[in-house]
Amino acid sequence: MATIEKTKTATTNSAKTAVAKKTTAPKPASSSLTLGLIDKLGKEVGSMQLPKELFGGKVNDALMQQYVHIYLTNQRQGTVSTKTRSEVRGSTRKIYRQKGTGRARHGAKKAPIFVGGGITFGPKPRIFALSMNKKQKKLALVSALSYSLKEKKISGVLDTVLGMEPKTKNFAKFLKDSGLADKGVLFIMPGEKTQAFMRASRNIQSASSIEAKSLNAYEILRARKIVLFESTIKTLVDHFYPPVQQVQGKKTT
Repeated sequence: MATIEKTKTATTNSAKTAVAKKTTAPKPASSSLTLGLIDKLGKEVGSMQLPKELFGGKVNDALMQQYVHIYLTNQRQGTVSTKTRSEVRGSTRKIYRQKGTGRARHGAKKAPIFVGGGITFGPKPRIFALSMNKKQKKLALVSALSYSLKEKKISGVLDTVLGMEPKTKNFAKFLKDSGLADKGVLFIMPGEKTQAFMRASRNIQSASSIEAKSLNAYEILRARKIVLFESTIKTLVDHFYPPVQQVQGKKTT
């Protein structure tokens, strides 16, 4: 009887554990790829669907950190330079005789021990450039865009905003009406024909703009708010995920 009771108890405990596991199992997080669109008055008038290959990827913190490190390192000029004792301009005459003065033995005044002399082991011009392959760069970009979307840093704007008069006061009014003023906003422009709009944003300290083809993970992570135009999405997809062209081979006789 004791053996039967132990078996029943074990079966009951295992069943309770299974039920507990089912009830406490985490649900998969649902991330919407729909982005609202606002007009030049700052009112939401519609929405657009974002491509999963750009905004629905896995967030890779290590890869983003690696890209930012490489990007900032590549901004270093590496032009710093100091002179050694052979490069310092001056006389090579012995400053005083070798013996009889009671002082330490010295030669030229250009020795590193003297003020104005050469520098020992000082910095010299060098190249700090680091590299990263194209696949990693694209994954870092997708990771940064996906992270920004999950953090609700991305806003959508109608293409009609690009048609407003390219003046700084109009641009500042648009930022104020849309609630983007003083937020470190980055405008991702759809193409080269938006130079007038980009010039209008240059005098606004809290705003910057970049063409979609030049977009990188650093600029995305650096911005506190990101603005996408309707046509920007197509430019991003065409540039980073171009359609595969089938090349037909020549017939051999």
